[in-house]
Amino acid sequence: MRFFDREREIGVLRTIREQALSVAQFTVLTGRRRIGKTSLVFHAYQDQPFLYFFVSKKAEIELCETFRQEITDKLGIPLLGNVSRFSSIFEYVMLLSKRQPITLFIDEFQEFLRVNASVYSDMQRIWDIHKDEAHINLIVGGSVHSLIHRIFEDKKEPLYNRQTSFIRLKAFPPSVLKQILSTYNPSYHPEDLLTLYSLTGGVAKYVELLMDKGAVSHGSMLKTVIQPDSIFLAEGKNLLIDEFGKEYGIYFSILTAIATGHTQRNQIQDVLGKEVGGYLTMLEDNYGLIRRHKPIFSHTNGQVRYALDDNFLIFWFRFLFKYNHMIEIEAFDALLQLVERDYPTFSGMLLERYFKEQMIEQQRYTRIDSWWSRNGETEIDLIALNELNRTADFYEVKRNEKELDINVLEHKRNEFLTTTRELKNYNIHCFGLSMQDM
Repeated sequence: MRFFDREREIGVLRTIREQALSVAQFTVLTGRRRIGKTSLVFHAYQDQPFLYFFVSKKAEIELCETFRQEITDKLGIPLLGNVSRFSSIFEYVMLLSKRQPITLFIDEFQEFLRVNASVYSDMQRIWDIHKDEAHINLIVGGSVHSLIHRIFEDKKEPLYNRQTSFIRLKAFPPSVLKQILSTYNPSYHPEDLLTLYSLTGGVAKYVELLMDKGAVSHGSMLKTVIQPDSIFLAEGKNLLIDEFGKEYGIYFSILTAIATGHTQRNQIQDVLGKEVGGYLTMLEDNYGLIRRHKPIFSHTNGQVRYALDDNFLIFWFRFLFKYNHMIEIEAFDALLQLVERDYPTFSGMLLERYFKEQMIEQQRYTRIDSWWSRNGETEIDLIALNELNRTADFYEVKRNEKELDINVLEHKRNEFLTTTRELKNYNIHCFGLSMQDM
């Protein structure tokens, strides 16, 4: 798949490179695995050579030999002698950057915690000593949310606040997914777009895998994901085992419960048979995988619902992890039938998320949220406010436009207005959205 989007991020990285000619730059580039961090840096800096250090799970002396060779190949400058510690490599590059501008990208930076955790304190010392005279554009990339948070945002860590820029790379927005799909399937149906969004959430690697395999329609996408050689089958474990460590079992059970519709704390506890408050806090604050939602204008925690922020993980926990016993006996046809059976409900939920992301991207509103009554019986899918012109748009979202009933939505709106005076003097309108509006 060819390179799409990222114009803003490319511009930021190129500006940082220019700034490094005068003042040393230390950029942290983070985002979930497969989001496209490495591709972004290579694309942004394709016009000039740069050093690329990939921190794999090897002994430090082996990594240093790889890095030494990279310096020789890219800069034509031999680094003499056997180098066994990364601190020696890093100091050499910092010293070299005093004589010539250097861009250094260290990928999977968090892996140094396993290789040699003292690397970070060594880097802090070397950076602080040399940065004022260096012309270095240092970029470190990391995927494991909790570890990157710890390295750069924990006051106890040596590299705390050493970064000069922090870039969090996000998934492709709806407009880019539409552009990509129209490139590979010009006559695509809204169902195809919804499937692409629901399965990938705009994560670049997943989109690329589907497009490169010619999986550009609803049916072909599902078949590509659910087949014996699919990398998607074990992807959830591959993404999260490093995050959760030995307690991954309880975290996986909580995420499965949320993905299958148990969104309130008491519901999750009933499913697991144990207290989960501490785990929910970790999933939200440390791992960044779930988010608490309250009805718009609610000021209490009594109606909190939890949701996964990642579309692919919703799919993975709802279908691939939950029904792993089918995968183990290679019952792929049966699993595909099960997914097809439950797909309308699953994708209907994500259709609401699609329209919310689309509205955010279009910047038509200043606040977008949902609402549900105290007993949970009445729900409004989206309430979008423009606080500048004091308008409020209420939206009902259905997969099939024939199922939309504005009269029902207006009744819900009236019930909502009895609960709050926040929209006094607002112009309020009701609309329906379906796949045809994607």
